[in-house]
Amino acid sequence: MTTVSLGLRSGSYGSLQQQIQNAVLPIQTTPPFASRKPYKMFKEKERLFRWICKFAGRKKVGMLFLCVVSAAIFVWVLYVGKGEETREGDRIESIRLNDSLPLNYPESSPTYGEQDNDKDIISSSLKVGRNESIALLPPPPPPTYFTGYTLPPGNPCESFTLPPPPADKKRTGPRPCPVCYLPVEEAIALMPNAPSFSPVLKNLTYIHEENLTRSEFGGSDFGGYPSLKQRNDSYDIRESMSVHCGFVRGIKPGRQTGFDIDDPDLLEMEQCRGVVVASAIFGAYDLIQQPNNISEAAKKNVCFIMFVDEETEAFLRNSSELDASKRLGLWRIVVVHNLPYTDPRRNGKVPKLLLHRLFPNARYSLWIDGKLELVVDPYQILERFLWRKNASFAISRHYKRFDVFVEAEANKVAGKYGNASIDFQVEFYKREGLMPYSEAKLPITSDVPEGCVIVREHIPISNLFTCLWFNEVDRFTSRDQISFSTARDKIMSKTNWTINMFLDCERRNFVVQGYHRDVLEHWAPPPPPPLAIAVYPPQPIIDETPNKTSTEILTGSIISTPIRKIPVKSGKNRKSSSKRHRKVAAGSKDAS
Repeated sequence: MTTVSLGLRSGSYGSLQQQIQNAVLPIQTTPPFASRKPYKMFKEKERLFRWICKFAGRKKVGMLFLCVVSAAIFVWVLYVGKGEETREGDRIESIRLNDSLPLNYPESSPTYGEQDNDKDIISSSLKVGRNESIALLPPPPPPTYFTGYTLPPGNPCESFTLPPPPADKKRTGPRPCPVCYLPVEEAIALMPNAPSFSPVLKNLTYIHEENLTRSEFGGSDFGGYPSLKQRNDSYDIRESMSVHCGFVRGIKPGRQTGFDIDDPDLLEMEQCRGVVVASAIFGAYDLIQQPNNISEAAKKNVCFIMFVDEETEAFLRNSSELDASKRLGLWRIVVVHNLPYTDPRRNGKVPKLLLHRLFPNARYSLWIDGKLELVVDPYQILERFLWRKNASFAISRHYKRFDVFVEAEANKVAGKYGNASIDFQVEFYKREGLMPYSEAKLPITSDVPEGCVIVREHIPISNLFTCLWFNEVDRFTSRDQISFSTARDKIMSKTNWTINMFLDCERRNFVVQGYHRDVLEHWAPPPPPPLAIAVYPPQPIIDETPNKTSTEILTGSIISTPIRKIPVKSGKNRKSSSKRHRKVAAGSKDAS
């Protein structure tokens, strides 16, 4: 027996061997792990040959041996040829599938252009012997996104227009206006099955830093100290990004991060996979307002989470409002420990802007300030301000101010923050190109939001916006109305992402604004009602003049009432007498 080696062929199928045994045989391709099979088969045939030789003649044995060898070779050639065709077909199909798949690789996979030869050899060898009838899996369909909808003709909300405000000159401040909501059942039926499209950005991760280096340009141990270069890079929108977004230390958000939450509460928050309604009260600053007009579906499926600090928890327990169940009406009370800031209002910005980090599995969230009372079902609000508008972020405009410079001056006048810090932030934005609002920014209708309510969908681009907005609040002042337009405009300059800024009167339609607790406590109690004094009507005047009917008596008594003439005086006496006359007349009316 002679064997001729043909060497190696590049690829993932190992070596090819040509065997010539008493005849010229076709080229055979064998898997790498099966290269010793012919040698074992030869030993078995040799033992069988010796056993046969004991019981038969040499000529008969030779003929029998030739027949067996020929049959074995014929079967082997058919088997190997069939396997070669199967492997070639699989290889061509796999190349076609790889070309058609999107370039979206997991982190554990090799980078573009790299190949793992061992894995390729094993996978190709495992394909040997597969049945050709096994159909290959079709390529996965492209991802689907929610693209909005239009209400059917005849729907009352389809032709709804906002009526003009009532002509009440005595009331000039903000007021609610009518809003057309769909019934709760219809709103739930229109809830999208797919997420909204996130332009440009597809993968967003967050920076984790255990060893922090303080910077002269703002920041905190909770949000990190990003440099100006990192800040500018965070506004360069790319397909994959990693940015600062709070919780820079610790294992995960809420655990050893500076905004610590108990493990049972974290576990329950992770179970929220649909809609979240969240609020917060720190420093016992407000009284908890219970939501009203909430449907049974929302009570069952929506997570109502109220974040409080230890001081607020103690106040609730002392007032006998909170028991061991940690539930107060619809609200699930979540106690936060180790707050990252000393200012309660700055602590409130953490759940307000970073709900997507606290609820990693939620699809939608509705944030309301602690002093507000929700009076409309969450599904109706989402349908009206997000789904019907095909938006992923909605916030109301300020009812009066729409320019950042005007808003900054109003904050200084009201003493909301230090004047020097506000001036520094505004001057920094001016150097970056911030301009006063004008009609040139249309369709953007305002640069100043009323940030007490935020309606949003948790997709990468909206999550990035709230991360960058929080970074501006963490770096500069806590007045988020001043930094809102900067973060929004920088993202909109790189993408076609937009924000639904609805009217403030529409916001006041679904939330009722209350007062802070300190204001309510300083109010004087209402005075008691005055004592009831019995007032009897005067005795009727009876005119004894004969031949007069009752009607003539009544009318005649009014008309015939003598009128005392007041002498007319000049100068000061005339004015004083007229004033005295008016007072007397008013007193007579009150007496009557």
